[in-house]
Amino acid sequence: MGVSGSGKSTVGRLLADRLAVPFVEADEFHSAANRAKMAAGRPLDDEDRRPWLLSLADWIQEATGSGRGGVMACSALKYEYRDLFRRAGAGVLFVHLALNRASAERRIAGRGGHFMPARLADSQYDTLEPLRPDEPGVTLDAAADPQTIVDQASSAVRAIG
Repeated sequence: MGVSGSGKSTVGRLLADRLAVPFVEADEFHSAANRAKMAAGRPLDDEDRRPWLLSLADWIQEATGSGRGGVMACSALKYEYRDLFRRAGAGVLFVHLALNRASAERRIAGRGGHFMPARLADSQYDTLEPLRPDEPGVTLDAAADPQTIVDQASSAVRAIG
């Protein structure tokens, strides 16, 4: 979890490979309307996000219910979104890739072909609710090398269970 540009997809793919589980990119679940809205520089609101979040919860329920598990790269910026995911399946663990605003904006601006413009970084930071003590997870420095982050994240997964 984390803001756009924090490395969720890169780290998520590497972590899924390390754990030998499926990987899914939550952005692929966005509707065409949501993608167009973000591409136009307008942030999504909770009404826009609701169908997207429900489809992600369905994926979590299927992945955990089947016993195979998985890794999902998803912003999951609000506690209520993460709570929905926790209720969807047992053993959900959040890895918050924390990154400062300037670095996130630089990373977003440097990638091509993505619908999320750098000017929406502020809206993501305004929405971001860091992990709470009652949430299973770990906060890691997204500025670190991806392999270092994966080492730390896989250690957290092993510690949880």
